[in-house]
Amino acid sequence: MQTITELAPLIACSRASAASLVERCLAQIAARDGELRAFITVLAEEASRNARQADEEIRGGRYRGPLHGIPISIKDLIDVRGVPTTAASRLRAGHVAPGDAPVVAHLREAGAIIIGKCNLHEFAYGTTSEDSAFGAVRNPHDLSRSAGGSSGGSAAAVVAGMSLGSVGTDTGGSIRIPSAACGTVGLKPGYGEVSCDGVVALSRSLDHVGPLAASVADAWLLYDALRGVPRAKAPAVEDRAPLGGLRLGVLRPYFLELLDHEVREQFEGALDRLQQAGVRVLATSVAHAALVPHVYLLVQLPESSAYHAATVEARPQGYSPAVRLRLEMGRYVLAEDYVRAARGRDVLRREVDEALAECDALVLPTLPIPAPPLGASSVPVGNTRGPVRGLMLRETQLFNLTGHPAVSIPCGATRAGLPCGLQMVGHRSGTHELLRVAFSCEPTVNPQAPRA
Repeated sequence: MQTITELAPLIACSRASAASLVERCLAQIAARDGELRAFITVLAEEASRNARQADEEIRGGRYRGPLHGIPISIKDLIDVRGVPTTAASRLRAGHVAPGDAPVVAHLREAGAIIIGKCNLHEFAYGTTSEDSAFGAVRNPHDLSRSAGGSSGGSAAAVVAGMSLGSVGTDTGGSIRIPSAACGTVGLKPGYGEVSCDGVVALSRSLDHVGPLAASVADAWLLYDALRGVPRAKAPAVEDRAPLGGLRLGVLRPYFLELLDHEVREQFEGALDRLQQAGVRVLATSVAHAALVPHVYLLVQLPESSAYHAATVEARPQGYSPAVRLRLEMGRYVLAEDYVRAARGRDVLRREVDEALAECDALVLPTLPIPAPPLGASSVPVGNTRGPVRGLMLRETQLFNLTGHPAVSIPCGATRAGLPCGLQMVGHRSGTHELLRVAFSCEPTVNPQAPRA
């Protein structure tokens, strides 16, 4: 995967052109999207036209920064003006967005080229990107396996060179899960830091918008642009903190108790490399972590059902069966259960804050399993077997409840070549500091990472 950080300086001095870069991405889409199903809508003519305009602006001395002329894809849950926002559902047929979501408008202001809309799990309500009116997204490393979800198309697009970055959404792990499954960097910012306006909701108090990219530096560039404060230059070596001064807290209870053997091997190997490089690794915990799935469901189910209530009532047959079932389940959560879950959420938030008190960041796996086979409802993990959906959410959903920023970084691969991800979690409202820690650790965590 080529990175934005590598290509931006070449475009800035016209040694490379935005037009040729867009054409290269369009060629990759033409060559591979039939098998990957990463895209729902490809904006070939518009992207090519905007790329030529970007080249003219740059030659005329009107360079906007490192995203100028860079092709970016958008999860098809987010409005792009004049383009359908399908949410991968038949129910949205005929919908056309009247304007750009703020995150898309900010990308355009930074000079980015929107190349298309990416496939996803219907209404973002799943972890595998299988339930889609446009077909299941396939993992670029193994077409028989899931790309993760719900932002599976976004991760596949970046890995396959169809775009240099993508914008996804994350309600229980939907940026980080496909990033780990496909081998990209995926950032869930702190809650409320990036606008969710113009985005089809799943659960308003849990929804986040963030980037998927080939490197931490690229994710950092996209994060700032999504907030409307684009960087003038990409992060560089001087932005890294000395590893000898970093303290990372490992969440071992619950989060390391149920792992695939090879995922554990890659995670522990990354920790060993960090320690050898001088990072201080501390043991820490979240006392009520085992209650996370229960608290999460009692918040997410009714919020999602409330958003879809009128459509479920009027057109229930329009939903895929699994998504419809979860939406109907939310109708039976009592108000007192929702209030009780809100109290549990406050407890979990305090416990994550306490776990971070002596640390720069927390570390844990992103996924406890490699990308599962398409169609599988359960998979082997460790010495047992578990449900795919529960396993894929196990390491990520806590931080949607608490709002802490979290980033997934590739940390190796299984012997079958399936990527593994290491997750870092930062202090609330500390996304920039988390990115600095991740940027500093990335070459050690992932020796194959592009060099800044």
